[in-house]
This record gives sequence, C-alpha cells and structure tokens, in this order.
Amino acid sequence: MVKRGLVKSMGGNAGLAKLATEYFENINVNADGEFTGNFGLMVEVRGAYDDEGKLAVEVQQLKGDELAAFLDGAGGREQAMESRRRWSAFLDEATGYNAKQRGDKAKEEAKKFSKAKSAIKMAHKSMEMMQDLDPAVIETANMMIADLEATIDSGKAPTDTQVKKLNDLF
Repeated sequence: MVKRGLVKSMGGNAGLAKLATEYFENINVNADGEFTGNFGLMVEVRGAYDDEGKLAVEVQQLKGDELAAFLDGAGGREQAMESRRRWSAFLDEATGYNAKQRGDKAKEEAKKFSKAKSAIKMAHKSMEMMQDLDPAVIETANMMIADLEATIDSGKAPTDTQVKKLNDLF
C-alpha cells in the first residue's frame, strides 16, 4: 500500500528510482521505469509502482555460506545492520507509511480476503441447507460468489460492500 497522492507527488517511477539512489548503489532503470540496485547483503533490489499505485519490490539477499562469509568479514555485521536500516527507510519514504502502519495495512487487507472467503463458504452452506430457496436467489448468489472469487484470484482485496451483499442474501 502506498499513501494516497504519494506516487503522483513523487513523480511516479522516475521519482522512485531517484529515491532509490539515496539508499542503494548501482541503480539502473529500465524503459518501464523499474529500478534495480543493491547494497550490503541485498544482492539485488528491484522495484516500481504498479498500475494500481502499489509499490512492487523484490529483494534477493545473501544466503547460506555467502551470508556467513559476509557477516564474518570486516564490518560485515555493521553493513548488515546498515542494509536493514536503509531498506526500512526506503520503504518508509516510498510508501508514506512507517513499518507499523505498513503491517497494519497488510493485516487489514488480509482480513478482507478472509471475510470474503468466509462469506463464500457460508453462502454455499446456506444454499445447501435451505430446501425452499428461490432459484433467483441461488442464481444471484452464484453470480456474487463468482465475482468475489474473480476479485480474490486477481489479487485484489474484495470490498466490504461485496461481502455484505452476499451475506445479506441469506
């Protein structure tokens, strides 16, 4: 999640890539505006704002023997802590939210998915148990379920209104 208006005020992906230069090294930007860079134990950081205004980032970190060698090397532990600090500060600026707020937003979105899945299960159970249910209600419910499932499958959080309408049928 990105705070409303931040992508525009930052200048979109160009602004994000500029911000990345403050936190990471060896920044490159492709034609789509996606940046790549690295720092410390982050071997590659790749990021861009997507079409929905969300921050899409991928990070590859050192692992296993490479990580152990990095940490045991001169200044390795300090460099690892600096990597963590830079990553967190970058996310704070790129999203407009601090770590706690990002966690709260993620929980909020996960809760929407959970509520929708629960509503779908309840609708199926209700249709199964009610013998004298109007066929039009069943058809409406099946359409609403299909819409909710399509929203979930696309990775978008269903709205509270969508879930409420399905629940209100029964």
